[in-house]
Amino acid sequence: MREDINMQVTQPFEKDGKRYAFVQFSDGENCSAEGRIPECKILSSKGFTEDEVEALEHYMEENLAKIKKMAAGVRLLDAFMK
Repeated sequence: MREDINMQVTQPFEKDGKRYAFVQFSDGENCSAEGRIPECKILSSKGFTEDEVEALEHYMEENLAKIKKMAAGVRLLDAFMK
């Protein structure tokens, strides 16, 4: 994965008994993508090449446990309180 890419993770959501979270990638300028875990699939992408999208999916797969832990630590209400 390129080193200039930033990643953000949402809090976990649950639907039909299945838990998931969204992962956003951005270079801060032209490229952005949104994926979902635990499927580790990119749902939408703008500006990234097909190879880069595959690399982002691979990154999510390889770091799934870490990303899940990050998502579990996100508290939406805390963001409003700051």
